[in-house]
Amino acid sequence: MGEINWYPGHMAKTLRLLREQIRKADLVIELCDARLPHSSRNPDLNRLIGGRKRLLLMNKADLADPDMSSRWLQEFRNEGLTASLIQARNLRTKDILTAIEEQTRDAVDRAAEKGVRKTVRIMVVGVPNVGKSTFINRINGASIAQTGDRPGVTRNNQWIKITPWLEMLDTPGMLWPRLDDQLAARRLCYIGTVKDEILNLDDLVLNLLNDIAEIRPESLQERFHVEDTSARGLELIEAVCRGRGFLQKGGVCDYDRCCSVVLDEFRSGKLGRITLESPHGRKENGESKPDGACTATAEL
Repeated sequence: MGEINWYPGHMAKTLRLLREQIRKADLVIELCDARLPHSSRNPDLNRLIGGRKRLLLMNKADLADPDMSSRWLQEFRNEGLTASLIQARNLRTKDILTAIEEQTRDAVDRAAEKGVRKTVRIMVVGVPNVGKSTFINRINGASIAQTGDRPGVTRNNQWIKITPWLEMLDTPGMLWPRLDDQLAARRLCYIGTVKDEILNLDDLVLNLLNDIAEIRPESLQERFHVEDTSARGLELIEAVCRGRGFLQKGGVCDYDRCCSVVLDEFRSGKLGRITLESPHGRKENGESKPDGACTATAEL
C-alpha cells in the first residue's frame, strides 16, 4: 500500500496545548493499545513528559494475546516503566485510584508538610482511538469526556474533576508529524487510529490478512473457513470471500464487503485475541526504548 501520511493541522495545535498543560500535571497516564504495545505509543511523549512520573496502561487487553501481554509487561518492567493491563470499559476504578495515589504520594506529602491539601492533577495521553475518554468516564462514573468509535473525537483539552482533590485532563489523541516506520503506520490503521476514509482499505485488509496468517492462522480457518492458510495477497483475500460467501453474481468476489467485515471483526476481537508485535521483534528492528520510571504490574 502507498505511504501513509497522517498529520492533520489540528495535531500541531494539540502539541502546543499539551506543552502548556504538562507543567500542571503531577502524573501522566499514557494509554496504548495492548495489541500494539510499541506502535501505539507516541515517541514524542518522552520529550514532552520529561522527568514526570508516568503510568502506562495497556488498554483493550481483552483483545490481545494474554501470553504476549505478559511478555510486554516484563519488557516494560525491564525499562523501568510502571505498566498495567486494563479494559477501560470494565475498569476496576478502585485499583486505578490506588495506583494514582501511590504514584503521587510524594507530591501530596510535600504539600501537606506546608499545610496545603493538594489537588492532584493527572494528564491522560495517547494516540487517537486508544480509549482515553472511555477511561476517564469510567473513573468518573459518568459520561463527561466525549467518546466515539472514530479517531479524533476529543478536540479540546478538558480538565475534569473526578473527586474534590483529583482532576484529570482528557487530551486529544496526538500523532507524530513524521513516521519513517511504515509498518507501524499500517498497524495503527488496523486498529482505527487513522481514519478509514483516507486509506486504501483494499490494500490495508490485504496486509492485515497476511499478518493474521503469520501470527494466528487458525483464525482464518475458524472465522473465514480458509483451508490453505499459506495463501497470501490476492489469493488469500479471495479465499476469505469464498469461505464466508462474500460473492456477487457469477461468483465474483465482493471485495468491499470482505474488507469491511475483516476490519470490523479484527477490531472487535471476533478473530480471537491477537497481538501484532512482540518485544523480540522490536529489538530485532532496532527500535528505541522510551524513558520511564518505576515498575510493571499485573492487570487492573
